[in-house]
Amino acid sequence: MVSARVHSIETFGAVDGPGIRFVVFLKGCSLRCKFCHNADTWNPESRDIRTADELLEQALRYRNYWGKEGGITVSGGEPLLQIDFLLEFFQKAKAAGVSTCIDTAGEPFTREEPWFSKFQELMKVTDLLLVDIKEIDRAKHIALTGKPNDNILDMFQCLSDWNKPIWIRQVLVPGWTDDPKDLAREAEFIRTLSNVKKVEVLPYHTMGAYKWEKLGIPYPLAGVKPPDAAAVARAEQILTGRG
Repeated sequence: MVSARVHSIETFGAVDGPGIRFVVFLKGCSLRCKFCHNADTWNPESRDIRTADELLEQALRYRNYWGKEGGITVSGGEPLLQIDFLLEFFQKAKAAGVSTCIDTAGEPFTREEPWFSKFQELMKVTDLLLVDIKEIDRAKHIALTGKPNDNILDMFQCLSDWNKPIWIRQVLVPGWTDDPKDLAREAEFIRTLSNVKKVEVLPYHTMGAYKWEKLGIPYPLAGVKPPDAAAVARAEQILTGRG
């Protein structure tokens, strides 16, 4: 039995997949996104260690509130860093008839073994993935997150080949991810995928900046203001092919 390193739990999540969801936020992330609003999840160490059985038992207490579409979402941090736990948790959740969703940036993805076989098994018990395209341009992705995006885009292609449903979410950061040419390239990439059920533009916000301060880390986007409604609408038009 594998235990999870948990950051926090939200019992009535309304923005982490369809319906009302029990959301488990795991610890640990290898990306260092300049706009991250959960910097306190980067460190993989946690005082809150849970088993799959413990978390599922807690989640099922709220089942009556989920409705037809709700269920369990595992987010982070980066949940795929704890793939062994995630596989066991979702296998037990599906055995209980629960809808399962992963909110991932995809950075741990690799076709190397044994990780890839575990991922294949995980996808058999995963109904939906919420996935980010932080930035389509490789060099800009490195500047924004500290890591390249080759394997992340490969994960998108893999999920498309398997026809595994995804929602794509693009955080719109003025001066970083709002270049119309990059958004057009991203739109072209999205059109090559067969499994995209929704594309969302999420406006950058500063609500997590205080966490950087508490961690003693200078906030890299100090002074960057959230995009206005017109900028968000333009990005949505480009990404959805309406512009």
